[in-house]
Amino acid sequence: MILYSMIDSGNCYKPRLLMAKLGLTFTTIEVSSHTGDTRKADFVAKNPNAMVPLLELDDGRRLAESNAILLYLAEGTRFLPADKYERGLAYQWLFFEQYSHEPYIAVRKALLTFPERAADATPERLATTLERGHKALGVMNRYLENNAFFAGNAFSVADIALYAYTHTAEQGGFQLDAYPAVVAWLGRVEADPGHVPIEWVG
Repeated sequence: MILYSMIDSGNCYKPRLLMAKLGLTFTTIEVSSHTGDTRKADFVAKNPNAMVPLLELDDGRRLAESNAILLYLAEGTRFLPADKYERGLAYQWLFFEQYSHEPYIAVRKALLTFPERAADATPERLATTLERGHKALGVMNRYLENNAFFAGNAFSVADIALYAYTHTAEQGGFQLDAYPAVVAWLGRVEADPGHVPIEWVG
């Protein structure tokens, strides 16, 4: 398999982390949005949405969107709950991550750390992403006060999806010490067998 990826992207880290845990062999090809690589014709021909990650299977078929890739890779493994309700919880948190978490926590980090995004870092945008990012962290913290993981009592793709940008949230100006249940959960995620850091590329 080939994973078209960007080393500093949380969305790209998600499949890399799961593939490491599964012991899968794959090739990583760096395609950076910072330099415009994702908008070049040869990559757009592979993914018309011009974004990474993109997983190319051994038979040449391709799959985009980080959480869709997680679900594909997790099929039949411990990372996707067998129980119908717990599997529903995993889906719930995957949707939460992309709708209520990533657009604020990840985007605020990008606005503050990527030079090409500096023009978008208006006071209003920074204030909105800070407010809504804190809301997302608060939702997570309240849930984790009574739950070890996000989909039942075991580590799953929901935890991978939410870990990817939460563990670097302080780079976007979020003080995680205000969310002790989240901090404790980060430790549990990192203690799960096969964990690799975001810089790992296979």
